[in-house]
Amino acid sequence: MENNKKKYSLEGKVCIITGGLGLLGREFSKQCAQNGAEVVVLDIDGKNNEKIINEIKESSDNKGNVYFYNCNITNTKQIQSVLGQISKKYKKIDCLVNSAYPKNKNYGRKFEDVTYDDFCENVNLHLGGYFLITKEISKIMKKQQSGNIVNLASIYGFHAPHFEIYENTKMTVPVEYAAIKGGLINLTKYLASYLGPYNIRVNAISPGGIFDNQDSNFVDKYVQYVKCGKRMAKPDDLQGVLLFLLSDASSYLTGQNIVVDGGWTL
Repeated sequence: MENNKKKYSLEGKVCIITGGLGLLGREFSKQCAQNGAEVVVLDIDGKNNEKIINEIKESSDNKGNVYFYNCNITNTKQIQSVLGQISKKYKKIDCLVNSAYPKNKNYGRKFEDVTYDDFCENVNLHLGGYFLITKEISKIMKKQQSGNIVNLASIYGFHAPHFEIYENTKMTVPVEYAAIKGGLINLTKYLASYLGPYNIRVNAISPGGIFDNQDSNFVDKYVQYVKCGKRMAKPDDLQGVLLFLLSDASSYLTGQNIVVDGGWTL
């Protein structure tokens, strides 16, 4: 039993969480902290960053193992500066969790209202941002001949939306989102193959819809497709999968996309 616990432990691992102040990112940060990791939260500086960082710290027995850096994952100079500080402090980077959600002010419009410029900008910010920070961190991981990268994808990266569940609401699935998450799943496989010889693993998690106080009409229709529990996902539904992927328990797993959707896509 003790050996099994060690397999799932993140003790001594330096884990970077991009978008670590977000709805899912803060839960990922808590999970890593609770399992012994040195957690490095990267996010754009917001009004509530100190409150959320303290919340993450309070969730762990070791309250000194969570650190915040203001970083835009689409800005090369910022990334390089922050990674320089992290490398100097820890001398290594074991894990990267890409859960940031960069988007422009027009993101979220219906297909007919999305302009070419907005489509390109949002794909560039989100998918391009994941590419950029992964590229920079992989340089460090290649030198140390080890690393573990987990990308946050989505069921809409491989499954078409049921648009009828959005009827009579102000919600939709942005066309950029489908393109981004589909590209991210394939980028995950590409990177797993390319970085594998350096002992770097790359996997993805594709969650179903996460409950975030959405319109009740949408929620009622969405859960009709869920086979397990008839509910939307909660952020902590992803914690076990993340721990598995970041730990040594999944040491022979790479290039995979693990779906956590209660059977929505069956």
